[in-house]
Amino acid sequence: MPRLPYYDPDDGPDSIRELVEGAPLSLFRMVAHAQSAFEPWLRYSAALLRRLELDPLLRELAILQVAHLLDSPYEWVQHVVLAQALGASEQQVAAVEHDRQDDPSLSEEQRLILGFSREVILDGAASAERTAELSARLGPRQVIELLLLLGNYMAIARLIATTGLEPDPPLPSGTLERAQS
Repeated sequence: MPRLPYYDPDDGPDSIRELVEGAPLSLFRMVAHAQSAFEPWLRYSAALLRRLELDPLLRELAILQVAHLLDSPYEWVQHVVLAQALGASEQQVAAVEHDRQDDPSLSEEQRLILGFSREVILDGAASAERTAELSARLGPRQVIELLLLLGNYMAIARLIATTGLEPDPPLPSGTLERAQS
């Protein structure tokens, strides 16, 4: 049971009501309390899921790393489905879940993303060496995109934990992206 009530669409403007009534996840009904930030947050989150240069599978593996390391079953449930829809194998998902960054199912690029993400999540920053290695591989733009992605999902994990949201059933692939557009 959540520690805060869900946003009541009757308490706010029609623009928020429309967004909340079509919301596929309870997370949206919680974040809607921040009425002035809700719609911009949805647009920002949608951009992180749909408009990055960063490869979508790498994006999802990084989100799974956040969900695993910050113990966020809510995020894990939703993003395992997305990762698998983008081609992640069961072995790759298990590698993230069980901290096997050297798993042979992971490509060199995937291991690099997971290691970089781990450092950011657990240490507060990636090392200069890891940052340089990732930048040489992907370029500065994708490094910054990854950092924005990690920051967003770390914040979401903390919001979920603090408000006590329980995982929603996984959405069919594509539902979340359409809901945030």
